[in-house]
Amino acid sequence: MIFLFNTNIQAQKISEFPTSNYDFSNPLPQNIDTKIDSIISLLTLEEKVAMCHAQSKFSTPGVARLGIPEIWMSDGPHGVRGEINWDNWGYADWTNDYITAFPALTCLAATFNPKLSNDYGVNVGEEARYRKKDILLGPGVNIYRTPLNGRNFEYMGEDPFLASKMVVPYIKGVQQNGVAACVKHYVLNNQELWRGHINVEVSDRALYEIYLPAFKAAVEEGEAWSIMGAYNQFRGQHTTHHQLLTNKILKEDWAFDGVVISDWGSTHNTNEAALFGLDMEMGTGTDGLTSSTESAYDYYYLANPFLKLLKDKEIDEEVVNDKVRRILKLMFRTNMNPTRNFGRMNNVEHLEVARNIATEGIVLLKNENQFFPINPSKKLTIAVIGENATRPMTIGGGSSELKAKLEVSPLQGLQSRFKNATIIHAMGYSSGPSAYGRVIPSNLDQNKLKQEALEAAAKSDIVLFIGGLNKSYLQDCEGGDRTQFELPFGQDGLIDEILAINKNTGVVLVSGNAVAMPWLSKVQGVMQTWYLGSEAGNAIADIISGDANPSGKLPFSFPVKLKDNAAHSFGELSYPGDSINQYYKEDILVGYRWHDTKKIESLFSFGYGLSYTSFEISDIKTDKKTYTADNQIKISCKVTNTGNSDGAEVIQVYIGKHKSKVKRALKELKGFQKVKLIKGETNEVEVVINAKDLSFYDETVSDWNLEKGTYYVYVGNASNSISEKLKIKIE
Repeated sequence: MIFLFNTNIQAQKISEFPTSNYDFSNPLPQNIDTKIDSIISLLTLEEKVAMCHAQSKFSTPGVARLGIPEIWMSDGPHGVRGEINWDNWGYADWTNDYITAFPALTCLAATFNPKLSNDYGVNVGEEARYRKKDILLGPGVNIYRTPLNGRNFEYMGEDPFLASKMVVPYIKGVQQNGVAACVKHYVLNNQELWRGHINVEVSDRALYEIYLPAFKAAVEEGEAWSIMGAYNQFRGQHTTHHQLLTNKILKEDWAFDGVVISDWGSTHNTNEAALFGLDMEMGTGTDGLTSSTESAYDYYYLANPFLKLLKDKEIDEEVVNDKVRRILKLMFRTNMNPTRNFGRMNNVEHLEVARNIATEGIVLLKNENQFFPINPSKKLTIAVIGENATRPMTIGGGSSELKAKLEVSPLQGLQSRFKNATIIHAMGYSSGPSAYGRVIPSNLDQNKLKQEALEAAAKSDIVLFIGGLNKSYLQDCEGGDRTQFELPFGQDGLIDEILAINKNTGVVLVSGNAVAMPWLSKVQGVMQTWYLGSEAGNAIADIISGDANPSGKLPFSFPVKLKDNAAHSFGELSYPGDSINQYYKEDILVGYRWHDTKKIESLFSFGYGLSYTSFEISDIKTDKKTYTADNQIKISCKVTNTGNSDGAEVIQVYIGKHKSKVKRALKELKGFQKVKLIKGETNEVEVVINAKDLSFYDETVSDWNLEKGTYYVYVGNASNSISEKLKIKIE
C-alpha cells in the first residue's frame, strides 16, 4: 500500500482509487489529473528533476519519502533480458532470470496474423510483469530500408501498413499486464553504422508515408504508454529531443500522453532535452557514469544542468512539471496500478505461443520436386550441415540478447521428430563466438570442418544445409551493419561443393535479413526461418516434417543483388552516407514499391511465401465502382484450398493511383487477411479499406490529400503475384 504524505494535505491511499475505473487499455481513475497535480505539489524541484533521469542502467528513482516507486525497465522486444549490473553492462549472474525466448519480430511480421501479435504481446508482457518490470523496451518498428542494417531482425519489415497492423495488438497485449510497451526507435534509425550521429535528410512525404505510420498507429490505436527516441539526427537535430518530431508531431498532432525515453546515450543537450520533448534520460555517458564520483547520475543532461536552469529561471518550472506529470501517469498505469496481475514466466502456454508464432512465420521460398516436406516415417540418412544447426541464437545481437531457459536447436528438433532417420551432423564452417562491438575469429580448423561436411553429404540421402547469419557483430547485431550481402564464412562456396556431391540438398536459412543466393537455381528447396527463440528447432521440424504447413509471407523484399535495393541504387550518399549526412534518395519508393515501380525483379518479393497445398482466389470484386472520401471500399473474393492438405493463405490487397499528379508507387499494401482452410474448403474473404487511407502526404499544404480519379485495386497473394486488377473511382 502506497501513501502520499504532506503536513497540509490529507494522505491519500493509492488503494482508495476505485478499481472499477481500471481496465487493461486505460487503467486510470477518472480524476487522475487532479490526483497527479496534488502529487506534483508535494514534490521538491530536486525530486522532480531526479524523476527525469536514470539512477542505474535500467531504473529511475522514485521519491521514497512519499512512497512513489522507482521505475524498472528491461530490454526485450522478444523476451525479457537477463538482469544487468547497477552501473555497468555486466550481467548480475542471477539464477532466477531465465526466460522464454519468443521469435524475433521479423518472424512475427511474416505471420501476417494480428491475432498472433496480440498473443505475443500478452505472453511476453506476462514475463516482464513476473520479472517486476514496469517498461518493456520494445517493440521496434523502424522500416527495413537496406538488407545490411544489423538490427532489421528486431523490426517488422519494409511496409508501413503491415508494421502498423502488427504493432497495435502487440502493444495492447503487453500493456494488458500493466507493463508499458516502449515503441522504438523514434524515428529514421534505419541503420546501425554511424547511428549515434548520422544526419538523415528525407522528404516530408517519405517521412509521413513510410517512416512515421507505424509509430502513429502505435500511439493513436495502440495507445502506447512510452516511446524511445533514436540515436540519429534528422535535419541537423538529434531525434531524441526534436522540435518537429517530438513536440509537434508526437505530442501535439498525435496527442501522445505517455513518456518519451531516450535511447541509452542518445541525449546530447540540456536545453533541447528540456524543451524538445524528452521526458526520461537513460544511459548518458557522463564522466560520472564510469568513475566513483558521488551521485554519478546527477551529471546527466536532465539532472544537475537541468536543475540549475530551472533554479535560475531560464526554463519555466512547468517544463519539468509536464515531464513528471507524464511519468506519474505512466506509474498509475503500471507500478501504481493496484489491479495489475502478478505475471507468469516459463510456462507451457508461453512455449506454445512461441512455437505457434515461429511455425506460422517460417517462409517456404523454394520447393522443387516437392523436396519439402520430408516424410519422418521413412528410413533415411539425412546430413544436417551448418553451424546454425546447433548455434544458440538467443545469445548475441546486442540489447536484444536473451537468457533463455530453453532453446531447442534445429538439430535437436530434427533428431526428436525424425526418429526413423539416421541424422549426421557436420558444422561445415565455424564463425567464432558472439561479442558486442568486435569480431572474434573461430579457432577451429575450417578445412577439417568442410571436409567432414562433404563426407557427410556423400553418404546421405538428403542434405539439409542450415546456415545463414547469426547474432554476432557485423551480422544481425546492434551496433554495426553487415559488410557484405553474401553469406559469410564461405557458406556459398561450401553449398556449391555439397551440391557437386549431393544434388538432393535443401537450404534452411536462419537470419533476420535478406541474403544473396548464387546457388538458388541448383538447390531443391529453400526455407527462411528467422530467429525463432526457445522453440526454434521444434518449429523448424514441424515445417520440415509436414506436421505444420508453411504459411509465412516475406515482410520485406529479397533483391537479386545489393544494387537492386533502392537505398543502395543511389550510391554511398544514400547508404551509408558520408559519415556526416545521408540522403534517402529513393524517397517513398522503399522495398517492393521500388521493385514494382522501377520494374526491377526481386529474388523473392514482399508478401511471397509457398505452401504444401495450393489455393485459388476467385470471384474478386468491389462492392461499388465509385466512392467518396468518407466511404469504405469493400473488396471480396473466394479462396479455395485446391490441394491435398490443410493450410493458410494471406489475401493481400494493394492499391495504386492511375495518372497521379504526384510521384507514386505502382501499388501499396492497404489490406490483408489470413484465411485458414481445410483441403477442399472455400471461404469468402472481405477486406475493408477506408477511402481516405488512399491519401498521399501533400507537401504543398503540409497535410494529407485524397486525390480524385481512377485507382487500381490489385488482389493476390504476394506483391508480384496478383490474381486480378480492378478499377475504381474516387469522387
